[in-house]
Amino acid sequence: MANVYALNQRIDQKIDLAKLPSAEGAAFDSHHDELDARCHPETRVDLLSQIKQWALDPQDKCIFWLNGMAGTGKSTISRTVAQSFAYGCKLGASFFFKRGEGDRGNARRFFTTITAQLVVKLPALIPHVRDAIEADPFISEKSMTEQFEKLIFQPLSKIESAPQSSKLVIVVDALDECEREGDIRTILHLLSRTKDVGSASLRIFVTSRPQLPIRLGFKKMSGDTYQDLVLHEIPPPTIEHDISIFLRDEFAKIRDEKALPKDWPGEGNIQALTEMAVPLFIFAATMCRFVGDSRWNPKKRLDDVLKYQTSTQASKLDKTYLPVLDQLLIDLTEKEKDDLVQEFQKIVGSIVILADPLSTSSLAQLLAVDKETIDGRLDLLHSVLSIPSDYDYPVRLLHLSFRDFLLDPEKHGKSKFWFRVDERETHNMLATRCLELLSREGLRKDICHLESPGTLRREISSKTIDKYLLPGVRYACRYWTYHLEQSGRRIRDQDAVHLFLQEHFLHWLEALSLIGVVSESIGLIGTLQSLIAVSKYNVIFIRLLYQCEPLERRKQQSIKLHLRCKVLYPTESRDSGQCTTSAILLSNYFCSTNKYH
Repeated sequence: MANVYALNQRIDQKIDLAKLPSAEGAAFDSHHDELDARCHPETRVDLLSQIKQWALDPQDKCIFWLNGMAGTGKSTISRTVAQSFAYGCKLGASFFFKRGEGDRGNARRFFTTITAQLVVKLPALIPHVRDAIEADPFISEKSMTEQFEKLIFQPLSKIESAPQSSKLVIVVDALDECEREGDIRTILHLLSRTKDVGSASLRIFVTSRPQLPIRLGFKKMSGDTYQDLVLHEIPPPTIEHDISIFLRDEFAKIRDEKALPKDWPGEGNIQALTEMAVPLFIFAATMCRFVGDSRWNPKKRLDDVLKYQTSTQASKLDKTYLPVLDQLLIDLTEKEKDDLVQEFQKIVGSIVILADPLSTSSLAQLLAVDKETIDGRLDLLHSVLSIPSDYDYPVRLLHLSFRDFLLDPEKHGKSKFWFRVDERETHNMLATRCLELLSREGLRKDICHLESPGTLRREISSKTIDKYLLPGVRYACRYWTYHLEQSGRRIRDQDAVHLFLQEHFLHWLEALSLIGVVSESIGLIGTLQSLIAVSKYNVIFIRLLYQCEPLERRKQQSIKLHLRCKVLYPTESRDSGQCTTSAILLSNYFCSTNKYH
């Protein structure tokens, strides 16, 4: 009897985490961000102590909101806090939002990611979360409120109080980088409810810029729910002290690596850099990478940075990034400068706009630019971009403030800011390039040459899919509608989008299914519907009828998704005044969890 009980206990502690889809790279210790900085042991001492005391005090408030302007070191603090609590077995979960990093840039998988980590740290949750999934196998596709209620709030309410559960901390970094303002407000409202879970109270550590949706979200909470701290309002002497320590430590490393004199860079230069940086840690970090680049003379580069010390008109971000960008124009002719500006805006502009980072080889495929040209343009930007030596790894922003700097609309039309990227034009260019790539070499019927339309998705090897759907094509499949929407462009009769849908609509859905994101298709099609331009003489209507109906309740709880798609495009002749309608029925398209799903 005891053995049966033990067996039942082991079964209760098992859960299929595949049913809790997680945002790749969102956890603080993910491989993607393992080289990102933590706080120097001698910096942020009082702040980190305050956060630790808050987390461990059962009488303190449920949420700690650390906010500050771009570049003040919020994410570095978050990683340090998460790592500290992980070492002490007090970290329940972490989610690091990051715009332009796929699912990390939105809230679609926020609560499932948090849940997947929580059940590992708190096994008592497993039977209750498993019950919720069995009751609704598609809970991960439901609203955030329903996910929170069934995967987190109710399971936490059902477990018995345990010593370790009362002190778990959830770290949510860069909430402002979540795409939709409505999602941000919803997340804050739902997280505030964790204070009402009596038996397993959690602590929520949140960082963000002090943007309006977040301020309003916190304002709606009761006063006993959260406490906040503004990073850029910490006394200047404290910030100066911390930045000075960081600079001394980093320049000591540069000095040792380059075998420079022991008195370099000098106390005066350290002080000057500190004054230029306060309160932005991102300035200090970027300048250290810039000066320490192994391919260049650090003395000359330091002199280049200090030239901006006396620029009274330059903002803090200008002083951070202008030294890096202005070096690109040195010793170039006017013709060479014009060529560089165009290539910079196309290549670097694309990198800062992409919805998910790409490798240089995939970027070359998408932009139809030689890989060598891309490598050449990025060669001097290692201090602002993470550029892996392995060409198959994606190029990433080191900090979102570089994106903000390049897209700043106030820099428009000023020759000094030659590098400014027009956000809408770049989105439009990327949408066009995505469609051209998919039409030219991406999409076709039976793209993986299976020759058997009834093949189960799980029977198709990842090697086969990788062979026929390269990363650039996958990106184009998933994000062309996003770039189209962000460009402000409308879909018109017989334009490139209309012609693409006429020829490749079903091929596109098949590709989405093969790469495992067919569940996103309804949202993507909804986006297209919202972009249709309706005018008196040029009308295109896309009717997309969705119907989800259960076919059978087997073990896999399969559901067949019917997409009945019609493209109707009435055209009216101005000369004749008569209206003719041509209707093309593309197909009844069936996708199930068992076929291409």
